Amino acid sequence: MKYSKALTRWETIKIFRKHSKLSDKRNVAFEQNRVAKVFGYIMMAFVVFYLMFFAVMFSLIANSSHRYTACEIMSGILPFILVIDFFSRFALQQTPSQRIKPYVLLPISKYACIDSFLFNSATSLGNLIWLALFVPYTIMSILFVQGVGASLGFLLAMQLLIVANSLWYMLTRTLVNHKFYWWILPVVVYAAIFSPWYIGKDAGITKLCETYSVIGEGATKWSIIVFAGIFLLIFLLLVINRRIQFWSVYYELAKVENTKIKHISQFKQLDRLGELGEYIKLEIKSIMRNKNIRKTFISANILILMFSLLISFTNIYEGGMTKFLAVYNFALYGALVLVKVMCYEGNYIDCLMVHKENIISLLKAKYFLYSTLLVLPMLLMLPTVFMGKCSFIMLLSLMFLTAGPVHATFLYMAIFNKQTIPLNTKFIGKGSVENNFLQIGVEFAAFILPLVFINLFPFLFGEIMGPVAILIMSIVVILLNKYWIRDIYKRLMKRRYENLESFWASR
Repeated sequence: MKYSKALTRWETIKIFRKHSKLSDKRNVAFEQNRVAKVFGYIMMAFVVFYLMFFAVMFSLIANSSHRYTACEIMSGILPFILVIDFFSRFALQQTPSQRIKPYVLLPISKYACIDSFLFNSATSLGNLIWLALFVPYTIMSILFVQGVGASLGFLLAMQLLIVANSLWYMLTRTLVNHKFYWWILPVVVYAAIFSPWYIGKDAGITKLCETYSVIGEGATKWSIIVFAGIFLLIFLLLVINRRIQFWSVYYELAKVENTKIKHISQFKQLDRLGELGEYIKLEIKSIMRNKNIRKTFISANILILMFSLLISFTNIYEGGMTKFLAVYNFALYGALVLVKVMCYEGNYIDCLMVHKENIISLLKAKYFLYSTLLVLPMLLMLPTVFMGKCSFIMLLSLMFLTAGPVHATFLYMAIFNKQTIPLNTKFIGKGSVENNFLQIGVEFAAFILPLVFINLFPFLFGEIMGPVAILIMSIVVILLNKYWIRDIYKRLMKRRYENLESFWASR
C-alpha cells in the first residue's frame, strides 16, 4: 500500500512520540520520577497561579495607562518573558539529539527522527504555560477594548514567539553541550535584544518597551509583516536546528578521542589524609579530566561569580532578595554537581563495590571538597558586608547552613540516584538524558528550606541571635557528619543490587 509523503512523515512523528513515552516509562528512574512528578505538578500549579497574578497586575497597569495600549505594554515586557522562558527550560527540556541514537542506523530518512522530535518539542504542552499570563491579560485588557479578532491575533503572536523561543533554546543548548564557549551566542543575542535599554540618546526601559510594542500593536491588526517575520524566524530556527542536531550526534559517533598526554598534578599534599585523600584526588581529577563534570563545575563557578557581582555591586537585589540570592549562590555547587552523587560514579561502580566501605570514603571526600569550596562564594560576597547589604554573621551562617543541612540533603540522593551519566559523551550516551524529577525536587527543597530558616530563626530569636542560632545548628550537623554519612551508606547498601542493575542498564 502506498502512502503520500505527508502521511508517511506524520506516521513517523506519531511513532517517535509513542517511542518517547515508552522510553520514559522504561527509564531506570521511572518509579522515583513518577513520585517526584506529583511535586512537579504542584510546583507547576504555583507557577500558573503566579503567572495569573502577574496577568491581573499588568492588566490593572494597562487599564489605567493613557499613553500605551494593553498590547504595547505586554509586548514591551516580552524580552524579559523570553529570557525567563529560555533559562527556565534548562531545568526540564531536553534537546532532540539526546534521544536519536537508536535510530541513526535504521533505513529511514536521516532527518526523520530529528524532524519528529523537533515537532514534538515545539508542540509540547510545556509551551502553553505562558498562556496563564497571556489569556487572563487579554480578557481583562484587550478583549473588551479591541475585540475578539485583535485578542486572537495577540494570543497567536505571543504563543508563536514562545514556540520560537523553545527552538532557540534547543539550538543554543546543543551548541553549549558541544563547546562551552558557545555561551557567547546567547549573550550576544540578548545583548542585542536589550540594546534599546542602554544604547542611543533616549536609551532606557521606556525606549526598550516602545521598541517592542510594535509587535503587539501589529499582532492585534493581523499585520502581514509581523506574522511573516515570526513565521520566518520559526522556519529559520527549524532549518538550523535540524542541521545542528543531526551534526551533533554524528560528530560524537565518529569522534576520534584526543590521546594527547596531559600532565596533571599528583596532589601529594593530600596523601596525609590517607584513603580519604585518595578519594578527594579522584574527585578533583574527575573534574579536570572528564568533559561533562568539568563543564558543570565551570558553569557553577561562572554563575557564582555572576550572582556575587550582581548582589554586591548593583541595586537590583536589596533587602530580603540579597539573602535569597546568597542562599542560591552558596547552594549552586550542590545543586549542579553534588545532587548527581553516584551518577558519574555509575560508570565504574563495580570498582567502588570491591572493598567494604569504599562508598563512605567517597561520600566524605565529596562532602569535604564541596563544603570547602564554599569559601569562594563567601569571599566573593564579602563586599555585601562592607556595603551594608548583609551582615557578616548572616553570610557566615548561610555558608555553614549550606555546608551542613543543605549538602547533607544533596548527599542523601546517593541512595536514590541509579542512572549512570556519561563522563564525556553528551548526545549518544545511554544516560545522557537527565530527566530525574526527584533531583529537581531536592534542588527546589534545598533552595526553599534555607529561606525558611533565615526568616524563622530571626523571628524566634531576634535579628542578632537568629543568625547565631542558624550557625550553631549548622555546626552541629557538620560535626555529626560521621553518623549521617554512615546512615546514607547503610541505606545505600540495602538497595545496592537494585542500584547496580540500574547503573549497568543505563551505561
